Amino acid sequence: MRSLKRSGPGSRLSSTLFVVQRTAWLFLLFAPLGPTDRAQSAQTAAVRQRLDPSPSGPPPDAQAFILVGAGDIAGCKDLRGARATAKLIEQIPGTVFAAGDLAYEQGSAAEFQNCYGATWGEFKGRTKPALGNHEYGEPTASAYFQYWGAQAGPVGRGYYSFDLGTWHVLALNTNCGAKDLGGCGKGSPQEEWLRKDLAEHPDACILAFGHHALFSSGVFKSHAIHPELKVLWQDLYATHAALVLAGHEHSYERFAPQDPDGRADAANGIREIVVGTGGRSHDPLGFAIANSEVRNTDTYGVIKLTLTPGRYKWEFVPEEGQTFRDSGSGECPHHGVPAI
Repeated sequence: MRSLKRSGPGSRLSSTLFVVQRTAWLFLLFAPLGPTDRAQSAQTAAVRQRLDPSPSGPPPDAQAFILVGAGDIAGCKDLRGARATAKLIEQIPGTVFAAGDLAYEQGSAAEFQNCYGATWGEFKGRTKPALGNHEYGEPTASAYFQYWGAQAGPVGRGYYSFDLGTWHVLALNTNCGAKDLGGCGKGSPQEEWLRKDLAEHPDACILAFGHHALFSSGVFKSHAIHPELKVLWQDLYATHAALVLAGHEHSYERFAPQDPDGRADAANGIREIVVGTGGRSHDPLGFAIANSEVRNTDTYGVIKLTLTPGRYKWEFVPEEGQTFRDSGSGECPHHGVPAI
C-alpha cells in the first residue's frame, strides 16, 4: 500500500512501463485467436463447397434452374475423361443428371465406389441418375440401386420424376428388355406410369432423360436407334414435351424439334440431344440422319440447361483445352392441351 502512494517521477515511469508491458503481453497472447478462427471457418466452408457445390444458392434469376450433366461417364480402366468432366460440374451449381452407363464395365459395387464415386460421386447428393445398359451387368442392376438408394426410384424399375421450378423432369428407364421392367410398349408399367404422371402436370414444361436415344446418327443403327422407345415418345409428344436427353452413343448430337416418326415439327416437336460425353470414350458417327443439326465426336463435356418459365437455354461446356461448343435457346411448347 505504501508503494502505491509514492508520487515521484520514477514511480510514475515504472507504473507506465508496467501497464505498457502487460498490454503488449496480453495482445501477443490472444491476438492470434481471432484470425485463426476465421481462417479455419473459411477453410471449412471451402471444403464443404467443394464436396457439393450448393444447388440451392440463389441464381441471377430467381426463376431460373440449372440442370447439368451427361451420360457414359466413368471407365475404370482410364478415369481421365470422367475427372475432366467432374471438374466442369464442380464449377456449375444446380441439379446434376447422369444419363446411364455411369460405372464401366459391369456396374458393379466396386466400380461404383472406386470409379464413379471417385469422380462424379462428389456430386452424389444433387444428382438424378438414370440406368444404362452397363448397369445391367448384373441382371437386376442391384449395385446401381444399392449405390443410389431412394434417388434411383423404385427398385427394379428406376423411373421417377421431379420438378425444377415450372419444369417437370422425368427420368426414364430405357432398358426396355431389362428383367422386372416389363418393357416400354403400350400398357407396360412404365408407359402407364408415364401417361399418368404427364396427366398430373398439364401446365408444366416437360423434359425427359434416359440412356438410349430414339434418334441418332451412330454408325451401328442397332446401337444408335431404339424404336422400342417410340411409344414413350408418343406420350411425351402428346403433352408437348420440349426436350429429351440421352447418351449411349459416346458423342454429342443435337436434333431439331421433331415428332416420334422423325418428321420436323418446329411448333410442337421434341428436341433430342444425345450427350454421351461424360468421359468413358469417343464413338464415331455415321452420315447425319434427318433433322440432325450439330455433331461432335472428339470432345468430352457436359450440357448445361437453364430452365425458366416457358423457355430453356442449352450450352455444351467442353473439357479444359477443347474448343467445341454448342448453345442456343428454345421455347417450351404450349401446354394447354387435354390430359392424356
